[in-house]
Parts: sequence; structure tokens; C-alpha cells
Amino acid sequence: MTNAAGYERFTIQQRVTMMVNRYEIRSVEVDGGTGELIAVAQQKRMAFKEQVMFYADEARAQPVFGFKARQRMDLNATYDVTDPAGTPIGSFRKEFRESLLRSTWQLAAADGLQARGTERNQGVAIGRRLWEFLPLIGDFPSPFLFHFDFTAPDGSIVLSSVRRRSLRDRYDVELPAMPSGWRLDWRVGAAMAVALDALQSR
Repeated sequence: MTNAAGYERFTIQQRVTMMVNRYEIRSVEVDGGTGELIAVAQQKRMAFKEQVMFYADEARAQPVFGFKARQRMDLNATYDVTDPAGTPIGSFRKEFRESLLRSTWQLAAADGLQARGTERNQGVAIGRRLWEFLPLIGDFPSPFLFHFDFTAPDGSIVLSSVRRRSLRDRYDVELPAMPSGWRLDWRVGAAMAVALDALQSR
């Protein structure tokens, strides 16, 4: 099985505005260069029930997928990823207790595959938390670049997201194939990768 549109690698770049966070998702060419725009998303700040919609382009006329919290203001909320018709294609949730020292997420695909995602570097995870609590500088962008790996029960990595150093938050996302050939639906991978930025402090 392969992912919905064959995207094995893509980048996510954030653009911050007054009321919303915007994300551009672009494919990656064979030579590593930036490819076509495949989706855009926006997240309203301070929403009581988190919802992020992804569209085909900047016109935001054609939704392609999205994710939404099942519960309001719940630290352990589950987020459902759905296609334009509202059909579930995956879900994810943050493990609050495990995330106190090292962010941990649970990811599920529609076909039943489960994966667990954690920050690769424990030291970076702790440093990032200390930075956020420091007076005065805690409001500035964190200098710590974090890397998440999502691992299936057999040990295969099915999703990795690496934050790159740039003026705007940028993430390089890869969806490696399992030995069986299965690859995570790119829409579920993109939703999870955006959530790692948009919901990380929740």
C-alpha cells in the first residue's frame, strides 16, 4: 500500500499573522529542491476547539483534508483527520504525562496501524522546556531544533519531522515505507507534522 498521492517527502513552512498561523506544504524534488505547492493550512489562535483545514491552494476554495479535536480544552484530546467529505483517515493525540519531559504522541491510520512519536533528543526536549520558562526570553523563538520520529510496533519509522533553522519555522517531513511496502497516507502525515508545531505547547 502507498500513501494517497505518492508524496514521500515534503516541507512545511509557517507564516505567522495577527490572528492565524498559516502553513505551506510543498513537495520535494528528486534533487532535494523545493517542488510544487500541494496544500495550505491555517490555524486560528486561541480557538476553544482546535480545528485546522488544509486547502489545495491559497484561494482556499478546495478543501483537501483537515483535523479537529473531539473535545474542547482537553490536554489529552484526540484529533481526527478527515478527507473533504468528513470520512476519517487517521487520528492522533498527545500523551500529556509522558510529554512533561519529552513530547510524545500517538498516531493511528484508518487501516489500523498505530505509531508512537517522540522527540529524538532528550536533552533538546529538556532545554526547550527550560527556555520557555525563562523570564524575558521565553517569548522569543526557541533556538532548539527538535526532531520527531514516529515508530510502528515492528520498529519501523513511518514518519519523521525535522525542524530546520530559518527565519520562519520550516520542517522537513519524510514518510519512509515499511518492509511490507506500506506507507503512511501523506495527508495524515502532513496533519501530524503541522500539529507538532501548532499544538506543541498545548
